[in-house]
Amino acid sequence: MGRIKFDGVLLLMVLQIFLVATTTGDETYESDQKTVKPLLDIIRQLRNKLEQSETKEKQISELNSDLMEKYHEIVRIHETFMKEAALLNEYKNKVIKGENHLQLCQNKVDKSESEINSKQNIILKLKEQLTDKSTNLKNCQVQLKSLDSTLIEKGKNIKALNSRLIEKDENIKRLSENIKSNKEHQKTLELELEKSKSIIIKHENDIQLCRLENNKLNRTSENIREEQKKIQLKLKECETKLSQSELIPTTCIPFGEYPGVHQLNVSGIGLFKVLCDSQLAGPGWIVIQQRVGGKESFKRDWATYRKGFGSFGSDFFLGLEKIHRITSLQRFELYIHLVDENGSTFNARYDDFKISDEDNGYALSLGKFNGTIEDSMRYNENMNFSTFDHNNDKDDNVNCAVWFKSGWWYKACSDCYLNAPYGPKLHWWNGHKHILLKEVKMLIRPKEAMKK
Repeated sequence: MGRIKFDGVLLLMVLQIFLVATTTGDETYESDQKTVKPLLDIIRQLRNKLEQSETKEKQISELNSDLMEKYHEIVRIHETFMKEAALLNEYKNKVIKGENHLQLCQNKVDKSESEINSKQNIILKLKEQLTDKSTNLKNCQVQLKSLDSTLIEKGKNIKALNSRLIEKDENIKRLSENIKSNKEHQKTLELELEKSKSIIIKHENDIQLCRLENNKLNRTSENIREEQKKIQLKLKECETKLSQSELIPTTCIPFGEYPGVHQLNVSGIGLFKVLCDSQLAGPGWIVIQQRVGGKESFKRDWATYRKGFGSFGSDFFLGLEKIHRITSLQRFELYIHLVDENGSTFNARYDDFKISDEDNGYALSLGKFNGTIEDSMRYNENMNFSTFDHNNDKDDNVNCAVWFKSGWWYKACSDCYLNAPYGPKLHWWNGHKHILLKEVKMLIRPKEAMKK
């Protein structure tokens, strides 16, 4: 624009010079004609530039108007975008509220599942007691059937005696008729009558003896029932004495050659059943946790992990309180058996395994490590146990027990997840990669006892 103004001023100056030159007269016309022509050419060029600049100014004004229209459109789009962003925030808040509500519902469902599992365990125990009682009743029924058969035989004998007595009565009637008809034979008939009377007396005595034997049998059946009751009472007394005695062991060492389910007696808990193992790492091991492809859910609350859950034939967790009581008696070692998805086996061994009491959060202690895989459980040492309703981890972002759907000694969160659901979360970190697992067993055994 500045250059265009300068060219215009220069044009005016040239025009003034030209006018002055023309007024001086005809004498200088011819001499000045040579100088005026280039000036005219310059003027024409300047006019062309002015016309071009005007067209450019028109184009610039048109572009400015288009830019203003587009600016207004951008403002309108920005306003609609802000409104949609506000609506999105409202939807996000609603979604967050819905997720919180779903989490509460899930927690209620988990609690109800734990209650149902506990009730099912009670029902199983009652069924076992009923089966024991039913076997005792069957034995009693067999004995009663044998007694009934003997009584039936005695009844048949009594009926036979009664039929004989009836026959004798008929004979007596016939003899009396003969006496009336034949007085001569009266003496002989009297003798026969005396004989028959003696026979009758004997039969009556036999009948009385049979009745006495029947009464004795009835009394013996009542005595048998009383004796059975006494035997049951003695059995109960023996069971209570056994529970109070120290004959039942506190570990699986005495059952080394006989693995399977056995009963232990640990102070603070009393009698409870455990699974003993002698195949994976030698005799005398107590299985405290097992994952063998079952459908048992390990997403349980604190109370269920404290008590224990599952079945010995499938997946189970022995219970935090039982593990604490067992490992507080003496020094125990921990053996972890791992099988990956390809069937390869690994093991991790710790020489001083124990967990604290409930007041201290069932904190984990391991001891020295030895095994065929990396010491990934060391990351969790000295950590309290965590469940979805009892969070003790050190992760500020998530609840590890909720994220991995299982209870464990989480830190933030872990390098091994042996209670996680089957799939990518059930793994053990081995230096540079996660080993996905399909089978896990955790076993404990007294360390000093095996040295002896």
